[in-house]
Amino acid sequence: MQFRLVPLEGGNTIELSRDLTVVGRKEDCDLRLDHKSISKFHCVIVRMENTLLLRDLGSTNGTMVNGKRIRRATLKNNDRLDIANLPFKVQISIGKAIEKTPQFEGTIQISNQDNDADEKDDDSNSDQINKDDIVQNNDLPDHYPSNN
Repeated sequence: MQFRLVPLEGGNTIELSRDLTVVGRKEDCDLRLDHKSISKFHCVIVRMENTLLLRDLGSTNGTMVNGKRIRRATLKNNDRLDIANLPFKVQISIGKAIEKTPQFEGTIQISNQDNDADEKDDDSNSDQINKDDIVQNNDLPDHYPSNN
């Protein structure tokens, strides 16, 4: 699978080839967007098999998917991604052909509640990894309340 960000205001298409891409204004970022509206470390995009996961890193001007400000989301083909004031279109392709039929409608927001269902397993296996050891909650909200 190939994942790309197409700038809607012109410019070169950005290939997301890394498993984890840190987006921001700082020189240390994997994808450096030199614009005053972009935070030093703005967001992170993670490739997991055929899925793109997005996480805002507490940026000042926020990250929006299809017009909705988010903290974390799953991106699908043809989603509009606004990183602060810079708009992009998400392209997901298989080989050289762009995926035309999405697997589902809309962007899915990921919540910690999705992980709670798997925690009912018994802990009799001492080699089993405890999810609390790897997943750490933070104080950032997953979404913002609507002003309407």
